[in-house]
Parts: sequence; structure tokens; C-alpha cells
Amino acid sequence: MTDQTTDLPTDPTEGAYTPRQIVDNNVSDADLEALYSASMVGVDDGQLVTGTVVKVDHDEVLLDIGYKAEGVIPSRELSIRNDVNPSEIVSLGDEVEALVLTKEDKEGRLILSKKRAQYERAWGKIEEIKEADGVVAGPVIEVVKGGLIVDIGLRGFLPASLVELRRVRDLQPYVGKTLEAKIIELDKNRNNVVLSRRAWLEETQKEQRDEFLTNLRPGERRRGVVSSVVNFGAFVDLGGMDGLVHVSELSWKHVDHPGSVVAVGDEIEVEVLEVDMDRERISLSLKATQQDPWQEFAGAHQVGELVYGRVTKLVPFGAFIQVGDGIEGLVHISEMSAHHVDLPEQVVTPGEELWVKIIDLDLQRRRISLSIKQAAEGGIVAAEYQEHFGEHAYDSEGNYIGPSFDPDSPSEGQEAWEQYYAEHGYEEGDAPEADGGEPVDGAADEAAEPAEG
Repeated sequence: MTDQTTDLPTDPTEGAYTPRQIVDNNVSDADLEALYSASMVGVDDGQLVTGTVVKVDHDEVLLDIGYKAEGVIPSRELSIRNDVNPSEIVSLGDEVEALVLTKEDKEGRLILSKKRAQYERAWGKIEEIKEADGVVAGPVIEVVKGGLIVDIGLRGFLPASLVELRRVRDLQPYVGKTLEAKIIELDKNRNNVVLSRRAWLEETQKEQRDEFLTNLRPGERRRGVVSSVVNFGAFVDLGGMDGLVHVSELSWKHVDHPGSVVAVGDEIEVEVLEVDMDRERISLSLKATQQDPWQEFAGAHQVGELVYGRVTKLVPFGAFIQVGDGIEGLVHISEMSAHHVDLPEQVVTPGEELWVKIIDLDLQRRRISLSIKQAAEGGIVAAEYQEHFGEHAYDSEGNYIGPSFDPDSPSEGQEAWEQYYAEHGYEEGDAPEADGGEPVDGAADEAAEPAEG
């Protein structure tokens, strides 16, 4: 540029003007390059830098950090979440902190990582929280094998067994929810952070649990929801804590698996059996809220009555006969026939239906002694059968006069028994078969201690 002058005065009050000389190109090319370089940000691998988002693409973001070239943040380096859309993470004009991965890749680009910068910042904070035995919080971003991933500035792993006070089967509903948890394991070298929400719950809910247990009394009844079904019973959420209904307390009948009685989500009434304050355990009973079939049977029958039953199992010392829903009695081998019997199968077979007489009823020990030979001699038929069996079975006074059961020629009595089962809603095979299964309730005890002849 050439020297220039002007005739305009610098001060209107003055009559003369001294021109100012303007000079251009007074800096050499080398000096200009040096000045330009000095104005640029210096970067090194692993350095944290801050810049402004100038472009958001489907697979990358461009960041102006004041360097000679814009930095590139690949979509995989934007967030600790997987498969994210860059536009959901940043917007044009956002100020973003990033970590320099490489100053110049094969294409000469400056590669940055937002998630690595976030990771570096988060580790310092996480270590401080762990040292102080504090609590972290963040949204659940993913369900993985064995647990959940929680965004706490980095990927924290929350095992399924530590999500709640009890193990959770379905983890999907937790996605998107913000959870608080304690840090139980921290290893930066392995990039490993393990969390426990259960530890946080136990810590924060101890006072509430103590109060809940203190107010719970054995014998009282509570309504709850079945939260889990396992081989040994069912856990019931009582609204403050879970209690266990052991399989033996689910029903008066024999239960092969708890799932045949209750299912997760069922609302049931239970009775509190025991409260263990030290171990924080509650024992519950479902069957205690139901009618005891032995009490019901004893209230409707008496010694000397005739009842109709089905042979369920043969043992060396006699046979078990089902005479009610969940009720079995024993016919000792000495009560099978008027003549001597060596083996029970000489008189009866499993599945056979016949009349028996109640000769002893021990409600406390839940044992019923029955007799086939005394039934053959006659007696008063139990009232429940009189309306189901025709007059062929007994006289007008209720005395038994019908024939003995013949398995090869089904009697009218057997047909009436089938009708009785149908009317009471029993399906075919409801009665225990001769498969070696355990007798129900008190029958098992009786099997171990033969009745005296």
C-alpha cells in the first residue's frame, strides 16, 4: 500500500492539519506466520479442551476449539450411551469440553472425545464420593446381562441382585428411572464401577424397617402381594417389608411346588407367625387364614360312622384311604378283613373305592383310624353321603346294608361316588394315585407309626 494523505483537519478549530502516515506490509511473511501460530490454541494428546459446536452431522460433531482446524468428535465418542443420535446430545453453539485423542489421524484430522472428557471429570468426583461413603445418582440407560447400567458420569454397573432389597426378575421397567446407589467397588485401571442400590435402601430404610417390625405382631393378619415364588415358598410384600410363606404354610393340602398355589402379583391375606427382629425376617402363613380341613372333618363326623373313600397308597401294615378333601386315614392290616391278611394287596388295590368305618379320630395328632371289616358289619352312614347314595346302601335308619365294593363290577355306590366327586368340582385324578407319593398332612406321620391292631 502507498503512502496516503488527507486534507481533512484533525481539529476543526485549527486552520492547519498535519497528515498521519499509514504504512502497510511492514510485517514479513515469516513474522506473520509466527503471529498467526501464536494466536492458535496448542493441543497435545490427552489434553482437555473446550470449544463451540459448529456442525452436527449424523455420525460426527465438529468443534471449534481455536485450533488451526476444527476438531472432530465421532458419534461413538459423544456419550457413554450406545448408539446415540448426535443431535440428541449436542446442538449448534453448545460449549463442550472434550479430550484430545489424536492431534492428527490418517486424514489429518484432530480427533476429540466428549465422553472421555466426561469420564476423566467423573472419576475424580466418583473417587471423592467413594472415599466419603456417599451416594451417587443417575438414570438407568441400559439393561445388560446380570444387571443395569447407570449413567453417573461414567458407566456404573448395578447388579440385578443389588437393585432392590430382594432380587428383581424383570429389569426393563427401570430403564429411564433415576436411581440412587452406594459405590461398592471402584477400579479405574479396569474401568470398573460397581453400585448397590440395596445398600442404599438398607441404610435409608433401617429406621422404617425397625418401626415396621416393632408394630408387627404374631397372630395378626395382613394383606400383601406375592412378590416372588421360589422352590421353598413365596415372598409376600406387606407394604413395608417382605415376609416368607414357607411351602408347608401355603395350604393344608400337600404342595408339590408353591407355584401351584400362588403367583407373582396375587393379593392374599396371610397370618404373621413369627417376627425375627435381629435377622429382620418375617414368617407368614397362608393356610392359617383358611378353613382347617381336619377341623371341618372332625366337626362333621364321629367315631362309628361309615364314610366312602378311595385307596391312595398301600404300605406293609395297611392302606391309606382318602375320605375327604386333603384328609387320609389308615386302615391297619388287622382291620382289613375278618380273616387273616398277610399283605394289604390281598384285600384292596390303589384307586379302589369302598366303605370304611371311623374307629378313631385324633384331631390333635391329625390321625384317623379306619376299618374295612367293621364297615362290612354295618353302621350309620355319614350324613354327607346319604343324599348322594341310593337307598340300596342303607336302611331308613341309616344303617349300611349295601354290598362290598367289587372292582370288576362297579356298583351303584361307586357310580354315586363318581357323581359326588363331580358335584364337588373334583377333576379326574384329583385324589392321590399310587405313585409312591407322600400321604397328605398327618397321614405321613401315621405311616411311620402303625396303629395297633
